Formats: sequence, C-alpha cells, structure tokens
Amino acid sequence: MYWEYQTASFGIRPTPVSDLGRDKLPTFLDIAWQILFRLGFPVARIWWRLQRRRHVGALVAIHVGQSLLLLRSSYRSAWNFPGGSVRHGETPEVSVRRELAEETGLVANAPLQLLGEVCSVWDGRIDRVFLFVLRLDRLPTLQLDNREIIGAQLVPIDDLHKVPLTGPVQAYVRGQFSPIDGGAAQSFS
Repeated sequence: MYWEYQTASFGIRPTPVSDLGRDKLPTFLDIAWQILFRLGFPVARIWWRLQRRRHVGALVAIHVGQSLLLLRSSYRSAWNFPGGSVRHGETPEVSVRRELAEETGLVANAPLQLLGEVCSVWDGRIDRVFLFVLRLDRLPTLQLDNREIIGAQLVPIDDLHKVPLTGPVQAYVRGQFSPIDGGAAQSFS
C-alpha cells in the first residue's frame, strides 16, 4: 500500500493525506496555474518537436526504505521523480537540488549519488537525463506548490508496475541508465 496526496482540481478527488504534501486545497490562483500548465504543455511538446532542439534534464530517485518518492505534475498523468531542466551554466547536481527544493520544499543536505544518464526522445524532444539517487531513512514533510506539482506518493518498489510512470522513471526501473565518468556531468550551455 502507498500513500498519496492530490489536489481536487481537474476532477481529481482528494484522497487521504499522509505527510507527503500540504493539507490544503488549491486556491483560485493555484487552479489558474494548473490550467496554464495543462494547456501549455501540449503546445510546448509541438514546439519542441518542430524545433528539434536537444534538452538536458536532471532527476533524483529518492529511496525511503523499500519505496520511491514519485511526483505528479498538473500537466501529466504519469508520475515522475523530482527534477527538471538543467539551466545554462548549471551542473546537473545543482539543477536537481534546485528543482527538488522548488517542487517539494526539500533541501537535500545529504550527498547525491550520480547514477548515470539516459538519452531518448520524450515529450517530442531529444532528452539527455542525468539521474541522481538519494537514500533517506524517513521522508520529511513535503511542501508541494499545488501549481506544477499536485501530488506525491511513496510507492513500494514492488508496486511500481501498478503506477503510470514517465519515460525516464521507466528507464530507471529497467536499469537503462548508463554510468558516466566524472567529467560528463559538468555545466551545460
């Protein structure tokens, strides 16, 4: 069994809340942001496909005991790891720490282990994703923004096949991340 928190927008019923997110319903401003994300994401996917630009991202797989932390974006039906785009001049580790704080309010003081990278086409663009691993004894209370991130759940590793997952998370579950040398995760332009 896993715990889940979701907002009430877009027909998603609130479910019993654990310590994985905020216990408040979205505000009108939160709902407006969710609508913008939901409408903008398909447009962005078309733009990315037409542009054919490469994208660099970084994600962190957070293990809590025998479970993984998954996040739900307001614009996706699949669950993902915390993370996002690597900005100009950022290293993947700096990026994933920034995204983790923005999406969940979690500041990872523990060292992040760079597992590797995977390249594929996701969301209409060629994506190079660096994956880090963070192991925690317990998960602190998360602070979801209720705009981009609307859900968080701890899923036992044996139950991951029951949850819709994004491409990079599926690649992690299948062990498809390639190890990289120390110089490959430097800053990107």
